[in-house]
Amino acid sequence: MTTRVGLGFDVHPFAEGRPLVLGGVVIPDAPGLAGHSDADAVAHAVADALLGAAGLPDLGTVFPASEDVNKGASSVDFLVEIAQRLHAEGWTVGNVNVVIAAEAPRLAPHIPAIAAGVAAALDAVRAPADRVVPVSVTPKRGEGLGAIGRAEGIAVWAVALLESSS
Repeated sequence: MTTRVGLGFDVHPFAEGRPLVLGGVVIPDAPGLAGHSDADAVAHAVADALLGAAGLPDLGTVFPASEDVNKGASSVDFLVEIAQRLHAEGWTVGNVNVVIAAEAPRLAPHIPAIAAGVAAALDAVRAPADRVVPVSVTPKRGEGLGAIGRAEGIAVWAVALLESSS
């Protein structure tokens, strides 16, 4: 069995007039994030972790911001497509761990839904279908330090484990 680990990172500043989407979950009463797609920093970090583990190009290369088809696109849809590509290449997602750094909004009440949203995107191609990809999500605060601590945006790190029987 072959095992590979990938690390993903994404950061976006806040932008008024957009919904805040994290792991496919709309977080109410919070400013959204600036970006070409829906700016889902959780989905972006997970995507880069998966792509990196598989030795594939990064998210911006696979789904370029220069293409109008990606404008406002659902980043969870990107994750589904990436999971399909990995499955076609013989990879299985073993687990995903995500850390979200945000001074605001308060994310703790939304963590189970965010984890479930990521898992659902990755489970679209699971074999066997009854096994769910373990996804853990941890919220952290910037404690007043730097751009995150000043509540200027959100940063996300993700680690993904891929397994292949070949």
